[in-house]
Amino acid sequence: MKPNPSQKLSRPARRAVLVVHVIASASWLGLTLGLLALGTTAATTGAAVTVEASVRAMRLFADWLLLPVAFLTLLSGLVLSLGTPWGLARHRWVCTKFWLTLATTTATVFALRPGVNSAVAAVAAGGPLPDAGDVLFGPVVSLTAYVFMTVISVLKPCGLTRRGRRLRAPARRTLQDA
Repeated sequence: MKPNPSQKLSRPARRAVLVVHVIASASWLGLTLGLLALGTTAATTGAAVTVEASVRAMRLFADWLLLPVAFLTLLSGLVLSLGTPWGLARHRWVCTKFWLTLATTTATVFALRPGVNSAVAAVAAGGPLPDAGDVLFGPVVSLTAYVFMTVISVLKPCGLTRRGRRLRAPARRTLQDA
């Protein structure tokens, strides 16, 4: 098999990064399911102690686990896209995953974590859960995005981007000339 000049990662390196990416992505999905379960518990229970325990657990997930896993997913995805023939801007599904990962990471930093932290502050002060949306909206949106990204990773729909078609054209001409 002739080596592909656009492939920058060796096969063992690519496989290692792929394993890291899949594990990080699955972890992010699992953490989001956990956040959704805790948020649902906080929003539907009538027991103040259960609400407080749920939102405190959500804060623990959001502060210590979510961001490292999100950044690891983003970084490993970038390494894979730039170090393999898939490229970052050659296939629509790769572009879509990149932008959704960037958007959900940003939303985690600027929306989910502050919402959870405000819920914890309110409940710890002895008040009720101020807004169920603070603990439910983020996990629901994130879960939807992660499931969508998983589906497009498997199905790889929509074909090449304009850049991908432009890059593929010279390779096809070279094959036809041979």
